[in-house]
Amino acid sequence: MDTAGKVIKCKAAVAWEPNKPLVIEDIEVAPPQANEVRIKIVATGVCHTDLYHLFEGMHKDGFPAVLGHEGAGIVESVGPGVSEFQPGDRVIPLFISQCRECRFCKSPKTNQCEKGWAADHYDVMALADSRFTCKGKKVLQFMGTSTFSEYTVMNQIAVAKIDPAAPLDKVCLLGCGVCTGFGAAVNTAKVEPGSTCAVFGLGAVGLAAVMGCKFAGAKRIFAVDTNPEKAEKARVFGATDFVNPKDYNKPISKVLAEMTNGGVDYSLECVGNVDVMRSALESCMKGWGVSVVVGWTDKHDFSARPIQLIAGRTWKGTLFGGFKSKDGVPQMVKAYMERKVKLDEFITHNMTLTQVNEAIELMKRGGWYISRLVLSA
Repeated sequence: MDTAGKVIKCKAAVAWEPNKPLVIEDIEVAPPQANEVRIKIVATGVCHTDLYHLFEGMHKDGFPAVLGHEGAGIVESVGPGVSEFQPGDRVIPLFISQCRECRFCKSPKTNQCEKGWAADHYDVMALADSRFTCKGKKVLQFMGTSTFSEYTVMNQIAVAKIDPAAPLDKVCLLGCGVCTGFGAAVNTAKVEPGSTCAVFGLGAVGLAAVMGCKFAGAKRIFAVDTNPEKAEKARVFGATDFVNPKDYNKPISKVLAEMTNGGVDYSLECVGNVDVMRSALESCMKGWGVSVVVGWTDKHDFSARPIQLIAGRTWKGTLFGGFKSKDGVPQMVKAYMERKVKLDEFITHNMTLTQVNEAIELMKRGGWYISRLVLSA
């Protein structure tokens, strides 16, 4: 049946209100408007940022919404003015736009874009406009993507066309977590060959950061986490040492300083915890150490003593690992297809959309990556 130009009714996991289970609903997805594409989502990962919005951020204006921002799918139809995409294209939705026209897109110094939800809607994490309705109510598109739906509508500046041979149930992970962690090491920290690194937090983003450090040629990579069960997985991605802060009666920064003759060259905080951010900074070598804030949070202030920066350390943040989205994601897909980066090893569970709440609970309990939710055959 030809669905182009028609409203599509499909299944989606709707977050009607914060701190409550998602509800599988029948929603209506409007046809794409000017410069938009409608995408049939094939697979999606569950990322901690979904949980952050649901259980931590809980902004009153951010609901109801369809969560999910780490998916891959097939273009079903396109709206007027779309020339880059056509039905049948394999694509990855992007939570960061790349319009190629604004001052940010034209600058090599950043991957941010003045268009899209991320420009000024960090609190609500969605634009006011939406192509979703359910039970007569507008439903927001979380981070502009909403991959916990069988169909979604995206502006073409927030969609990446990828190799048609790439397995969508694997490369969906490049929509957020893997690019974020890998790029934090390679693009933002700019890890150098022969250096020492410490990665704090070994969820998907942290493991991807470990992989990025390894890819960049780091000599020694400390994987830091309070869950000893993550040690083996960290080594799969390139960690040389596993350090559990619970095993010591002193700050982890002092432990790492003793193990590295003063501190690591690069540290990456992949938890989204302000106390861990400070620990990561303090674990860096004075004079040249670089610490990158990778974990997503916007709930608390963080702090450090001025001397820690005066002494020569650099403290910086990263969004989506510094990748310009439409350019970087296809490059990462290519790297996966050439076996230069890992994706299969991140996958711990394969589940269906109807099991989304179970997937969320697994992630809450274990902090592991829960992928993939299979939305369509």
